[in-house]
Amino acid sequence: MKNVVIVDGLRTPYAKMGTDFKDLAAHELGGIVLKEFLERLELKGADVDEVIVGNVAQPPEATNIARNIALLAGIPDHVPAYSVQRNCSSGMQSISEAWYKIQVGEGDTYICGGVESMTKIPLLWNDAATRWFGAMFKARSMGQKVGTMAGFKMKFLTPVVGLQLGLTDGFCGMNMGETAEILAREFKISREEQDSFAMASHNRAEAAQKAGFFKGEVMAVSIPPKYEKVLDYDNGVRNGQNMQALSKLRPVFDKHNGTVTAGNASQITDGAAMTLVMDEEKALALGYKPIGRIKAFAYAGLDPKRMGLGPAYSTKLALEKAGMTMKDIERVEINEAFATQVLANMRIFESKELSKQYLGLGKALGAIDPDILNVNGGAIAVGHPVGSSGTRLVHTILRELKRSDKTMGLATLCVGGGQGAAFILERLN
Repeated sequence: MKNVVIVDGLRTPYAKMGTDFKDLAAHELGGIVLKEFLERLELKGADVDEVIVGNVAQPPEATNIARNIALLAGIPDHVPAYSVQRNCSSGMQSISEAWYKIQVGEGDTYICGGVESMTKIPLLWNDAATRWFGAMFKARSMGQKVGTMAGFKMKFLTPVVGLQLGLTDGFCGMNMGETAEILAREFKISREEQDSFAMASHNRAEAAQKAGFFKGEVMAVSIPPKYEKVLDYDNGVRNGQNMQALSKLRPVFDKHNGTVTAGNASQITDGAAMTLVMDEEKALALGYKPIGRIKAFAYAGLDPKRMGLGPAYSTKLALEKAGMTMKDIERVEINEAFATQVLANMRIFESKELSKQYLGLGKALGAIDPDILNVNGGAIAVGHPVGSSGTRLVHTILRELKRSDKTMGLATLCVGGGQGAAFILERLN
């Protein structure tokens, strides 16, 4: 097996929906960060074997978004590019694709990333309106046109919210927040526990921003249309977040008995991230100093109604592939889709009974010390631009391993539709 490494990574700031990046499409965000990334690496676009980008809500004006991003960044025409989609793990999937290609000798140098503009996920016409517009288009005579126009109803103007549709499971029909409420009930996770976890996410992210941790990860982006303002930090982090403020928020998905709020769930966000994935021998020959090596990765399937448990399922498989246990893991990044989802996974990890019930293990998967989990905050604070988050997690965990002088890290996340993804990464240098 060839050793596959992450040479480095870079991302835009993550911006709350409808704020600083509201005028930038997903492919534009991707083009901005990839162009800057290539310049920092001093890597010629012609030396890239392929560009692979994850994206969930692909904009219709940029089909095969990876190709659009590559060309916007100045990658030569002859370098191919393709897009991948595995919902929240799309960014990780792009790295997996490169790993396989390197193993079979198809190439040795890949740009892998993830992008999302959740702001620009469109509103859609409902079915009745679509049929009416179709009839108008087909009408030829004046009589046909007048007759069709007479059938117009105001309800045709009621839009279908694309974002809401995308966050609703197509199989079980549940919104992602509703699946989080299931976990809160089944694992008996209180509102206070969730709010406490959310507060810690913001507090840790605030501390990391002030300490300059994200400076090596986040680039500055000039904001259109005037390009006078520059954003160089994740704008969703709430400085001084506290339990009192969080406790005032009402449940969103179960208004009478629920515990999941806008405060203890991930933010709806825009952003893009890129990594350079290479064959280790080639990277060293070119003089690069890779930041990490991919030890193992795994994807797992599970009940869509409990999709939030994906990290436990996928981590079990990744550890088995790596021949490791949780005792070998020194830092952990679990994507904070919802506070209750992370807390439910932690309970499975630490419990022999739950590890047997959900994972079929004869012992606990291995407890996660809260002090090594998401130490620089997570998606509740910095945001969750769904196609981009997997890329961020891989880059962030490697940078945290360097900061803390540790060696082995786990990056994992749940995936809408009932899947999980996990990467075990070894710090280099």
